[in-house]
Order: sequence, then structure tokens, then C-alpha cells
Amino acid sequence: MSQQLLTNIFLALFWAWLQDSFHVLDIFTGFLIGMAILYVFNRTQKQDFYMRKIWAAIKLLALFTKELIIANIIVASQVLSPRLNISPGVIALPLDVKSDLEITILANMISLTPGTLTMDISPDNNYLYIHVFHIEDAELIKKNIKESFEKGIMEVAR
Repeated sequence: MSQQLLTNIFLALFWAWLQDSFHVLDIFTGFLIGMAILYVFNRTQKQDFYMRKIWAAIKLLALFTKELIIANIIVASQVLSPRLNISPGVIALPLDVKSDLEITILANMISLTPGTLTMDISPDNNYLYIHVFHIEDAELIKKNIKESFEKGIMEVAR
């Protein structure tokens, strides 16, 4: 991925040099032309096109931001309500992510979201133990984490 990005930047600068103008618009045009060239020639390589990973990272960041805002609203409404109506608990989330980096990113995303806290990981790296401040349906919480954060992390990392 990084090799494709560096090649694209080189092509953008080469395009600007050919145009004898290093204005932002010329570099951007060269970047788009370089991206199109790399996309066409990428079919002969075994690598995935680098813009797919960048797009997956943008989607993961947007998903995390959305979940962060929703969780903040839920926690704020619980804190500001006159009667605290929560049922905290710990759930064991089976992991599909395998590398240490993927597990760390998932654990941090969970801990940074208000109302949840990553407590521990099993010695065999197959389960993540999460404290949730309000559990109505543990299976639904597991499903939501797996279909959102975990899936997004695997799209970016693999």
C-alpha cells in the first residue's frame, strides 16, 4: 500500500514538472491521473489497490465518531436522569481479529467509547473481556461490536 501511495505522489509531482507548474491544482490533477494509472496497472499485481484501504480507514473513523457521539448522548442522559437505571456487567467477546495490533486497536476503540471499558484479554488472545455499564442483551452488544468495529478493523488491516 505505501509503495503505491509513494508512486502516486511521484507521478503527481512528475505531472506538475511536465506542466512546468507546481500549483496545487496541477499537483492534484497529477495525483488523480496517477491514481487512474495505478488502478489500471494494479490488476496485474497481487496487491489490493491502496485507495481501498484508505477508504476503509475513513469509513472506520466515521463509524467510530458516530458511535462515540451516540454513546456520549446515552451516558449523558443516564447521568442527568434523576434515577440511575443501569445494569452493569462484564461480557466476553470472542475475537476474529488475531494480530496484536488489531486487538489493541479494537480494545482502545471500545475503551474510548463511553459506557464501555476493555478490562482484559484471555491468555490465548481469543476473548476480550469488556465492562459495559448497561447490559440489556449481551449477545446484541457482541454482535454490534463484531459487525462494526471488528469488521472495520479487519478491512483496514488485511
